[in-house]
Amino acid sequence: HICSLNYVKMEDSESQLLSDEYQPPETLLGSLDIFVFSLIAGLLIYWFFFRKKTEPVLDLKTFPANRNVVVFYGSQTGTAEEFANRLAKDAHRYGMKGMATDPEEYDMSELSRLKEIPNSMAVFCMATYGEGDPTDNAQEFYDWMQGTDDDLEGVNFAVFGLGNKTYEHFNATGNYTDKRLAELGGKRVFDLGLGDDDSNLEEDFISWKEQFWPAVCEFFGVEATGEESSIRQFELVVHNDINMNQVYTGEMGRLKSFQTQKPPFDSKNLFLAPVTVNRKLNKGGNRHLMHIELDIMDSKIRYDAGDHVAVYPTNDAAVVNRIGERLGVDLDTVISLKNLDEESNKKHPFPCPSTYRTALTHYLDINNTPRKNVLYELSQYTSDPQEQENMRKMASASPEGKALYQSWVLDSERNILAILEDLPSLNPPVDHLCELLPRLQARYYSIASSNKVHPTSIHICAVVIEYTTKTGRFYKGVATNWLKNKEVTENGHKHTVPMYVRRSQFRLPFKPSNPVIMIGPGTGIAPFVGFIQERAWQKEQGKDVGETILYFGCRHKNEDFLYQQELEEFERAGVLTQLNVAFSRDQEHKIYVQHLLKKNKEQLWKLIHSNNAHIYVCGDARNMARDVHTAFYEIAEEVGGLTHTQAVDYFKKLMTKGRYSQDVWS
Repeated sequence: HICSLNYVKMEDSESQLLSDEYQPPETLLGSLDIFVFSLIAGLLIYWFFFRKKTEPVLDLKTFPANRNVVVFYGSQTGTAEEFANRLAKDAHRYGMKGMATDPEEYDMSELSRLKEIPNSMAVFCMATYGEGDPTDNAQEFYDWMQGTDDDLEGVNFAVFGLGNKTYEHFNATGNYTDKRLAELGGKRVFDLGLGDDDSNLEEDFISWKEQFWPAVCEFFGVEATGEESSIRQFELVVHNDINMNQVYTGEMGRLKSFQTQKPPFDSKNLFLAPVTVNRKLNKGGNRHLMHIELDIMDSKIRYDAGDHVAVYPTNDAAVVNRIGERLGVDLDTVISLKNLDEESNKKHPFPCPSTYRTALTHYLDINNTPRKNVLYELSQYTSDPQEQENMRKMASASPEGKALYQSWVLDSERNILAILEDLPSLNPPVDHLCELLPRLQARYYSIASSNKVHPTSIHICAVVIEYTTKTGRFYKGVATNWLKNKEVTENGHKHTVPMYVRRSQFRLPFKPSNPVIMIGPGTGIAPFVGFIQERAWQKEQGKDVGETILYFGCRHKNEDFLYQQELEEFERAGVLTQLNVAFSRDQEHKIYVQHLLKKNKEQLWKLIHSNNAHIYVCGDARNMARDVHTAFYEIAEEVGGLTHTQAVDYFKKLMTKGRYSQDVWS
């Protein structure tokens, strides 16, 4: 364990104690003393980093005996949690009692005890994140499945996976959960469902759900009660006389955590990082690309090049006000939404007590298109029969309903405000609307700096999203427009960004002497700015640094060549061995990064096949990453003499070895 710990922890800035750079003075210690010293130091490090895993940090709950449908969710962006809530809510239509719950809050080693509850089953809505990984909240459950030999005979289960086919490991977590539960003896009540976010995730879920419940009825011998599922889950409590110090103002966890900041910082305890730099990167064009620097001086936050920074944006105040005006609501009313199910571990849909204004600004997603279940539940508040019929049709699974939802909601990009404006007879109670809307999610950005060079700041590179929709409305991306407005002023006032750092596996090679090939067009350059800074720092430390090659792409050299000055300076200094830039629209025929890769195919194949080079790809998953993948297959075939099947297998092995890494999004 000491040897493996020495390697694993080398990436952490606090854990250099056992690195090969540390040498105890030979004059003071003999070889035996060195061994004892290393052993004690290793044990101390092991205790420091891993002691929390052997202590019960949570008062883990056991499964409630009066629930026979427990729906667990592994959710990173809130969609799996939302689907789990919908399944739990559906259960009552079949005379069953359901609850949606986070596996992180339960002792999953007690899963086998679920069979003690008559007619019971566990349903798992499991999202796949990153390179086939479980979500953060499902990691411990995933680890438990890998290590356990518990007998789950008698435990009934079903799994719905949420994934995206543009990624290499499509629905890996859902597939593994389904397979592993069956291997442990569990009884599969219904076939594994696989949702694809690259197509229509909600349609996939609804199609699966419509077959799932009849299978459950047949399995347990129950029938639908005929009750509709639009029953309220939360009740409204209005606080007319409350101390405002007891009211949430945007905090994610502890009340007043923004006023009194205490490390460590994570998704429930955000650090308010002052914005010290906010500059436009592009010199022309109709887009706004920006470089932002966040000050983490006194936060004790550590990061590595390749990590992600999670930022928590707020909705546009003008949109919030228009919703309030449309519904005739005093947005500053202090309210709580209290779960009617007192045994549920989810007491409120968002931090309460809070004002409607705070909920719509900080906690609820009002910018995205609402899902079908939201339309269905809101339809009861229309006074126009035609509007009600259309809303219910869009929420249905009929071909006509699907087509109407696709064209009127998705293709037209109508958010909840647009729907309220375009359906004049729709007047829902604002508290029910707040219950139905999904949570506003964090946005994750690849960090564009190295902690070795910038230990007290985190840099972000992003493009502002704004365009006109088919209905003539001006769409503005929530996070990027919010960040754009965090301007640095001369009056001393600094805007802040609620944030924390999420660790990544996107890492430079352990040995600096390994060559690196980086492909990152557009804002995909972000992590490579950090990588190049780190390679420059390694050179300054006198280390043997291998070839550092960058493939960057943009539209026009004179408009959006991001970080041009910095990159050319790194090239002059010999840090960047090669700077290859594809200007896609500076000539008649478009040129992209994959074309430049093919142009340098002999050099690239030698670096990859003979010199142990590491490949990194960052940016768009749907097109760019796929095209780059194809270019590498063709290089292996044309230069390496491999068949297509062999080329695919070759790069899959590189991925397994950690020599082909992707940080992509769709």
